[in-house]
Amino acid sequence: MSPLLTATRPPCIDDPSTFCHTVFDVTHNEWLAGSANWLLTKPLKILMIIVIAFLVRLLLKRLINRVTTLPKTGGKLPSLLRPLRERAPEVLGSAVIERRRQRATTIGSVLKSMATFLIYGLAFILVLGELGLNLGPIIASAGIIGVAIGFGAQNLVRDFLSGIFMMIEDQYGVGDVVDIGEATGTVEAVGLRITTLRDLKGTVWYVRNGEVLRVGNSSQGFAVAVVDVPLGYSADVERASTVLMAAASAATASEALQANVLEPPEMLGVESVTPEGIQLRLTVKVRPGKQWLVQRALRGQLLAALEEAGFEPPLGRLFPAVSPAVEK
Repeated sequence: MSPLLTATRPPCIDDPSTFCHTVFDVTHNEWLAGSANWLLTKPLKILMIIVIAFLVRLLLKRLINRVTTLPKTGGKLPSLLRPLRERAPEVLGSAVIERRRQRATTIGSVLKSMATFLIYGLAFILVLGELGLNLGPIIASAGIIGVAIGFGAQNLVRDFLSGIFMMIEDQYGVGDVVDIGEATGTVEAVGLRITTLRDLKGTVWYVRNGEVLRVGNSSQGFAVAVVDVPLGYSADVERASTVLMAAASAATASEALQANVLEPPEMLGVESVTPEGIQLRLTVKVRPGKQWLVQRALRGQLLAALEEAGFEPPLGRLFPAVSPAVEK
């Protein structure tokens, strides 16, 4: 054997335990045997890393779908959401199911995105390591780029994080009536960045989650229907209170309101004294979201009961006389 061949002969050929020796026995080619690690071993390792990453992501995706998918036959909470606090009132009916479905879908989407990023990111780093690249400068550059993007998109990140915590804490959901400061209305959609709600006039409001500093939710637990009834100064307050309580008890026990009332009405007494007269306040604990319905029904029945009992309306509450010009 020539000195040149001896000098260029890969040492691994003489080691029977190496893959290089096996390739040389089969091909009798020193170059191919010396390059076997790059031509066969590393590509196979890279392919194995990619396949394993794909399979792990697929399994995690299926697992997340299983624990966050709402059954089609009912509104039972997905297993992942059961440990989390839920404030959705059952009286919202189909809106509760939609709220749970949307909450589960959003949390599942976040988990799947995080899993994909972590798994494929780790696989990418392992592949670069197999290629022999120095990962230090790449990681440093990625960190600098990440910081720059973070500064430029800090509002977007804040909206995203606020949406995640809002979903986890179940601050509000589809079907809730909320007051978020600039807008008040019924929530129609909840996303990780934007909350959509429609007010009483039909206007649709799109509110960034990061801009929501406080939320008043009228659809959690229970609500209170508050009815203020005006009286004249000369009215007998004690007798008027008795008449109002009797009328309110009869109204809340009626078929129209009974399903929405949680507790018997309560007379709080004189709420305020104005130049026009006295105001008595009566409250009823009702199901969430039903306070406005109960208030309207009670207000009409209570005023009718006072009129039937002979109470005069307070000064300034009478309808003004219509002038001939208006009649024309």
